[in-house]
Amino acid sequence: MDGMKSEAHRRAFLSIRHLMAEAGYADKDLYYNDFGKPHLKDGNHISITHSHDFTGIIVSSSDEVGIDIEKQRDKILRIAHKFTPIEEYRTLANTEAIIRKLTIVWGAKESLYKIYAQQGLSFLKHIDVMDFAFDDKRTVAQIMYKGKKSQYGVEFMEFEGFTGVYALRMMGG
Repeated sequence: MDGMKSEAHRRAFLSIRHLMAEAGYADKDLYYNDFGKPHLKDGNHISITHSHDFTGIIVSSSDEVGIDIEKQRDKILRIAHKFTPIEEYRTLANTEAIIRKLTIVWGAKESLYKIYAQQGLSFLKHIDVMDFAFDDKRTVAQIMYKGKKSQYGVEFMEFEGFTGVYALRMMGG
C-alpha cells in the first residue's frame, strides 16, 4: 500500500481486501496472470471492480465471472460508436435513457472482457449484448472470437448514479 499515491487508490485497495475477507479470502489467496486477470489459489473464479466510491467483487466456484461498476455519464455518448452500433438506440425516449442503456451495455462488455481476457478481443466486433428492458435487470451476451462462440448471462443494477453489471458463462455456452 505504501507505493499508492492517491487516497482513492488506497481506499479502493482496502475496500477490495475487506470484500475478499467477507468472502473468506486473504491477500495471499489472490494472484494475477500475465493479462492482469485476478485468480484465486483455491481454483474459484474471481472478478474485481472499482469506480469512484464503489468497489465490488464476484466469486464463483463453478463458472468464470466478470463484474464492472460504471458511473453514468454523458461522456459515454461520445465514445458509444467505439463499442456498440449506436443506431440501435435511436428508439429510446430521451438522452438519460440512452446514457443508462449505453452504460449497461458498456458494463456488460467490460465484464465479458474480464472473463475472456485475450488481447485482440474487440468490444465492437466480437461482443454482442442482446437488447433488454430496464425492468428485466438481465440480458444475454455472446462472444464470437476466432471462430468460437460463447454465451453469458448478464445481470445489472442501477444505484446512486452508477451501474453495476456482472456476467457468468452459461453452461453449454
